[in-house]
Amino acid sequence: MKSNNTRRLLLICLAALYAACNPTGIKKYADWRSTGGSKGNIRYSSLDQIDTANVGRLQVAWVYYSEKQDSTRYGAMQCNPVIVDGVLYGVSPKLKLFAVDAATGKEKWSFDPADTLANKTWHRNSVNMNRGVAYWADGDDKRIIYTVGAVALCVNAVTGKLVTSFGKQGGIDLREGLDRDSAKVFIAPTSPVMIYRDLFFLSGLVSEETPGHIRAFDVRTGKQQWIFHTIPYPGEPGHETWEDTTAYKYMGSTNSWAGFSLDEERGILFAPTGNPTNDFYGGQRRGAGLYGNCILALDAATGKLLWHFQTVHHDVWDMDISSPPVLVTIKKDGRKIDAIAQSTKTGLIFVLDRETGKPVYPIEERAVDTTTTLTGEKLWPTQPFPVLPKPFARHTLTEADLNRLVDEASYQDILKRFRSYRAGTIFTPPSKEGTLVFPGYDGGGEWGGPSLDPETNVLYVNANEMAWVLNIVDNDPPKEKKRTKLEAGAVLYHQYCMQCHGPERLGGGDYPSIVGVEKKYTYSRLLALLSTGRRMMPGFNHLDSLEKDAIASFILDLKQLQLQEYKGQSKKEDAPPQALYGFTGYNKFLTKEGYPAISPPWGTLNAINLNTGQYLWKIPFGEFEELTKKGIPETGRENYGGPVATAGGVLFIAASADGYMRAYNKRTGALLWKVMLPAPGIATPAVYAVNGRQYVVIACGGGKWGGKSSDAYVAFALPSK
Repeated sequence: MKSNNTRRLLLICLAALYAACNPTGIKKYADWRSTGGSKGNIRYSSLDQIDTANVGRLQVAWVYYSEKQDSTRYGAMQCNPVIVDGVLYGVSPKLKLFAVDAATGKEKWSFDPADTLANKTWHRNSVNMNRGVAYWADGDDKRIIYTVGAVALCVNAVTGKLVTSFGKQGGIDLREGLDRDSAKVFIAPTSPVMIYRDLFFLSGLVSEETPGHIRAFDVRTGKQQWIFHTIPYPGEPGHETWEDTTAYKYMGSTNSWAGFSLDEERGILFAPTGNPTNDFYGGQRRGAGLYGNCILALDAATGKLLWHFQTVHHDVWDMDISSPPVLVTIKKDGRKIDAIAQSTKTGLIFVLDRETGKPVYPIEERAVDTTTTLTGEKLWPTQPFPVLPKPFARHTLTEADLNRLVDEASYQDILKRFRSYRAGTIFTPPSKEGTLVFPGYDGGGEWGGPSLDPETNVLYVNANEMAWVLNIVDNDPPKEKKRTKLEAGAVLYHQYCMQCHGPERLGGGDYPSIVGVEKKYTYSRLLALLSTGRRMMPGFNHLDSLEKDAIASFILDLKQLQLQEYKGQSKKEDAPPQALYGFTGYNKFLTKEGYPAISPPWGTLNAINLNTGQYLWKIPFGEFEELTKKGIPETGRENYGGPVATAGGVLFIAASADGYMRAYNKRTGALLWKVMLPAPGIATPAVYAVNGRQYVVIACGGGKWGGKSSDAYVAFALPSK
């Protein structure tokens, strides 16, 4: 008996000692081997060398120039790098994959996908966005999987050379295997693939005519293993939610462009999806439209659907789910619940049981405005609203919410425009007179996603509060009479290009003006661009050569070509029905001075206890320095990229348009440190340690707002002793 008591006492002492050294049992978050720090995408580090007391002493440890400071190759970088065994792997603005010593920033190797010698089969110069890479190893076989446009490449993590046994000479063509004509589809994943055992998963950015099906591939061979149809086929669950029973043959999007989270123990892949084509008109895709705007839980080994939850029914506001869900174990009512927490562009957080998809906090279906004058449109009568947590972004917009920081003339201009639009609350229907979409197309929550502190189950999420103006316009029906290439090109521009570049080609939002583009692009280069796409611009492979020729004649103002007869078909026999409506572009609701036309805050940082659903704090995030200097309290600004919480009590975030990297006290929201970056860090930091020294690194590409851009990765650390 005495022996048992002694043994019990010894076990208690050992447990207490372990708890003192590791109070939460979460030291598994001490590395950054996956994008977001873990496959659960919680963006948390259990490192605590940098804490609230010393974070103000951070200094630059190293800078790596991923394009050798060649300013012609600068541009947006949204990559969250991974760090494995003291090596940091990331991607440059031009999609070079590189490996550097994570302690010094010294380059070990770089792989350029445009190098025709290093990448004979898959080389390409035109590139799209990349937000991260995935690492896989089996003994000495160490690989990086990452995507460049329509190609998934497999690179040896030690040498930087293509693994030629993978696919065809190190790559696979992602246009194949989607059950569509591969010559007409466009796919360019921007988020990193997710790896489970010997499989990797992807979906990604697609064109309006390409389905966003989710697929699994073999890490070793590149062979496709399974496919989940996000637009269900006949006989598959969800097919009945489309009034058009043939939609699966031609409808596009419903893609998981934001990436994935993985419950590795259970083998569950969590995939958030976007809305179906077209973004702002649903009269030709009536019904709830599964699996658009859904959180999908799939069996990672087989692709079998375990459950789904739709966050927006029949979305006509471009409210894609913009980040992977966060895995969390909630402590509620005396029990632990393994759950996911999904932030959204709508500013809502859906907390669902990980195995069943059932809400942890009640979710109500509430009636919304369905008044529309658009032919054929049939809006869904209700939308889901969680009771808890409350929205982290505003949902209503009235005259009382307009910007009064500007002078009276500017305010009257705002007021006049506001009164001409449809406005009021979230889910106000699109309209020809103009609808204020609020929260905007870019959130609420965006692709950076939130950070979860597993010690406290506090979720930290940054938000945009920007109103956008949605103007619906009639699409001109094709005319059967003979047309010139100029006439055809204008119609095709209106149908495919105006939504980003505007009716006058002046751009809007994050999309550039293309006035004067003939000075930059030749006829042949523009045709190539229309096929390959570039960054946020998709390729238009579904257009034939005659259509691309007509568009080129219009955009490049090729007078001689414009006079020629257009010989393309007005309507192809196998083409989907032409959308009845288009829209005039992504236009922010701004003052004459360029500020948001609504009252601050325009960007926020929020701390929410998921155990209770209650807010701990909420602060403006980001600033216009010229307003701050006038004594105006910090207003917040647009922000893209996410935060990282640490065991040292610090919350790190760059993301803001003002170009600063900041550190906050995660318990109070107090600002502890900020530093100006070479260009705005439109990315999520990574936190790691090498040889006992903790680092925080951020990609500083900038470029999103037309200001400073760079190719720099900057790492910070405390002064070495």
